[in-house]
Amino acid sequence: MLTRLPAVVVLMTAVLTGTAVAVPPPPPNPSDSAISASRAEADAKAARVGELTGRLTQAESRLQELYDDVSYKRELANKARVDLETAIAEAEAARRQATAARVQADAASKAVEDSRRALDEFAAASYAQGSTVGSFSAYIGAKSPEDLLARAQMLEAVSASSLNRLDQVTRDQGTAANLDSAARAALQKAESKQAAADEARKVADQAQQVAVDAHTAQASATAALQADRDAVEQELAAARGEVNGLEAQRRQYDQWVAAKKREDEENARRAVAAAAAAPQAAPQVAPQVAPQAPPKRRPVASAPAPSGNRVQTVINRALSQRGVIYAWGGGNYNGPTYGVRDGGVADSFGDYRKIGFDCSGLMMYAFAGVGVYLPHYSGYQYNSGRKVPLSQMAPGDMIFWGPGGGTHVALYLGGGMMVEAPHSGAVVRISPVRYGGIMPYVTRLL
Repeated sequence: MLTRLPAVVVLMTAVLTGTAVAVPPPPPNPSDSAISASRAEADAKAARVGELTGRLTQAESRLQELYDDVSYKRELANKARVDLETAIAEAEAARRQATAARVQADAASKAVEDSRRALDEFAAASYAQGSTVGSFSAYIGAKSPEDLLARAQMLEAVSASSLNRLDQVTRDQGTAANLDSAARAALQKAESKQAAADEARKVADQAQQVAVDAHTAQASATAALQADRDAVEQELAAARGEVNGLEAQRRQYDQWVAAKKREDEENARRAVAAAAAAPQAAPQVAPQVAPQAPPKRRPVASAPAPSGNRVQTVINRALSQRGVIYAWGGGNYNGPTYGVRDGGVADSFGDYRKIGFDCSGLMMYAFAGVGVYLPHYSGYQYNSGRKVPLSQMAPGDMIFWGPGGGTHVALYLGGGMMVEAPHSGAVVRISPVRYGGIMPYVTRLL
């Protein structure tokens, strides 16, 4: 018997190594604590992303408010500039009128002085000739008819020319002085209006600058929040990748354990069969003992599959557009489209050059998946279904803001969250429900 043992061993060795496929060395097997810690880290990152998303939503809403304030202050500044230009033009016209009136008054004064000087010279000459010009005594002192006639002609000439001319010039001087006084009063009033308009322009410019500075600061803070959220989202992706990697290693290890067990069972069976087929009895070769399989671990929980009902279909269609750019007037039943011009904010963001959704366009696309075709206006969408109190809203309900629901619309997801196309410059996203300006009822279509 002893001499035949090597043959049996050789046969068993051939059975074990020649015909069975050997399982490779075991892959890494991460511990339960490592997997749990990795999941906890990923959950913490996800919570942080949610927190930052909420803060970012509020920051972007505040940024829009400040942008509207900048627009309002900019228009006030434009009004102040127009008023100032008008006041300057009025002041210039008043200055020209005052200058012209002063020239007229000066000319009239000079003419009066010239007339008085001529009259004085004439009176002096008349006195030297022994006559009293401008007096009835000139007639009484005449020595002959010829002298009387000469004196009468002299008085007539003085009355018709110098004295009348003096009276007219004096009147002209009074008129010019009145014009000058009125022009000066108009000038003072115009200059006062100009000063007030200039001060109003300065105040408006300062208010505009304050608004611009506030908007710039908010934009910087919003950008910082966006950067923080992007960084945490990257960390979240890395953490989820680590979780997926550890779980994949665990699945590979479990597969290896199962394959190793099958290999060991097959080798043991072949060994027993080989021993039984030997021509003479031989010492029994104990079959190899399969390695102890690790204790069974609880399977990893997976996210529940969509229910497949109409509400879930609407929600899934809306969520499928996350990350799509906002475009005012964009979106229809088939998906995102080019935006349209609005002549204001949307144009400044170039929405008409973008392919995306606005708030009501996103609702059109979401509900078209279940055969509900909504109009492209949130105010009409608000009246398209049954009104339900805000306190009773459920997933799939449409939430509205502004009078008649005409300002904004979003789709409620549950858990205080909604999906929306918020405003120019943003993208379709999940946000916490905002209650400022919200309508007291939601609209339920399904």
